[in-house]
Amino acid sequence: MTAEPTTLASWTRALRKQLEALGLDSAALCRAAGLELSLLEAPNARCTLSATTRLWHLAVIASGDPALGLRTSQYVSPTTFHALGYALVASSSLREMFERIVRYHRVVSDALALELRECTEGYEFCFWVPPGGPSPAAEALDAFAAIYVRSCRNRLGRDFAPLAVHLQRPAPLDEQPWHQVFRAPLQFAAAQNLLRFSRETFEQRLDDGNPELAEHNETVLERTLDQLQADTWRSRVRACLQAQLPAGEPSAERIAQTLHLSLRSLQRHLAQEGLSYDRLLAETRQQLALRHLRDPRCSISEIAYLLGFADTSSFSRAFKRWTGEAPSQYRERQVRP
Repeated sequence: MTAEPTTLASWTRALRKQLEALGLDSAALCRAAGLELSLLEAPNARCTLSATTRLWHLAVIASGDPALGLRTSQYVSPTTFHALGYALVASSSLREMFERIVRYHRVVSDALALELRECTEGYEFCFWVPPGGPSPAAEALDAFAAIYVRSCRNRLGRDFAPLAVHLQRPAPLDEQPWHQVFRAPLQFAAAQNLLRFSRETFEQRLDDGNPELAEHNETVLERTLDQLQADTWRSRVRACLQAQLPAGEPSAERIAQTLHLSLRSLQRHLAQEGLSYDRLLAETRQQLALRHLRDPRCSISEIAYLLGFADTSSFSRAFKRWTGEAPSQYRERQVRP
């Protein structure tokens, strides 16, 4: 069994501000949901998903507002997401911003899996509940989607809108609040949750980006991730991969032997965390590649070696498959004009 997903308590504080604005007793609702008020005030406190889901349920009943998640998103600021919020503000493009969201979202909550992928029209930002995991409240997912659309508007202007918004939640009786927030074609009861963006907008260079500030906050985020993942099979396998990749791509059997497991046991442990070995290998390589490419002292051929690729061209093909661009193009984007 895996541990129950958790979420930063600062996310809950945004909901409390919305409730207080409506004249409701947020403290009483938190107590009814089983949340300890003194814990919520700690800077790095985390709440279990079951408790926050109960709070959302009680909050919707008390407010009588099915669109409560959309309205709560206006109370989320960069400080709500700690170092991740500041790294997003310092990103030099929307693409870079969403790459960081995907890379570090577990710092805020590990209840969802995220992916950024290219599509015909541009890019799709997708989020879903891992297999076998508990589902967050529909209102929390509304807020999650609305927060990132608002983040785009903060960088590009109030007129910004995504190309499309798909939500797995059932269609509400009154869809107007969703149309007012997203201002994009909406699909409810969708096969998956996603936001779709145009390529031109997503790759547009943002004048207020600050790579140095972003990198500083990424250092904090990496340290936080290490602490959060100390006891997961994901982190154990990643540690083995990082140690063994310079000697060539390790097989799943070799990693299993390092961890004193059978191959079947390793596969079962990863499956319980919604992972496969191949996916975790690619994820680890991609994260290491992005980190190394931001270091100008590290050549692309050296990075290919550190990631266990047979040659630079193999690394370049893999990197383009992950990100849609060559390593040299990604590195050039990190250099502020």
